[in-house]
Amino acid sequence: MRNLFAAGIASALMAGAAFADGLAITVDGEAQGTIKIDLAEDVAPAHVARLKELATSGAYDGVVFHRVIDGFMAQTGDVEFGKAGGDTGRAGMGGSDLPDVAAEFSDIAFETGVVGMARSQSPDSANSQFFIMFDAAPFLDGQYTVVGKVTEGQDVVDAIKRGTGPNGAIVGTPDVMKTVTVTE
Repeated sequence: MRNLFAAGIASALMAGAAFADGLAITVDGEAQGTIKIDLAEDVAPAHVARLKELATSGAYDGVVFHRVIDGFMAQTGDVEFGKAGGDTGRAGMGGSDLPDVAAEFSDIAFETGVVGMARSQSPDSANSQFFIMFDAAPFLDGQYTVVGKVTEGQDVVDAIKRGTGPNGAIVGTPDVMKTVTVTE
């Protein structure tokens, strides 16, 4: 288990979570660099297993950040409609060909660097999409599944191209997850 306090994670609840694996996301576009995320396997085991499965299969490679709202979050992970180089006009409406995952809510607060699973109105509709927080958003607490925390590369997250309007839609070329790998 990693020493989360040494990694600079301030949240006592998050520090209590067991982190065995993580993700390394190489970002290309306006943002350049690598984001490292520790995954909370004991908090959201089914969601973490899904992220690891999709990353290991290469499904996340080349997927764009399709919804980016300044002061809130950057959303990605639509493996169905979000591949760079194709028509990403429907990005955010799809998922994977795997079944949806039931909610695994926790008491972990949505603060800067926390990673959560995106979903539709149904709490049990998370599939492949996830978001990374720019700032705290307490209105999400207990409403979305927390799957991890950025441990390195928050500066890369903060540099991701912002969208416009209330839904954060990207105009022009979005930033992309060039590669996503599982780390130990």
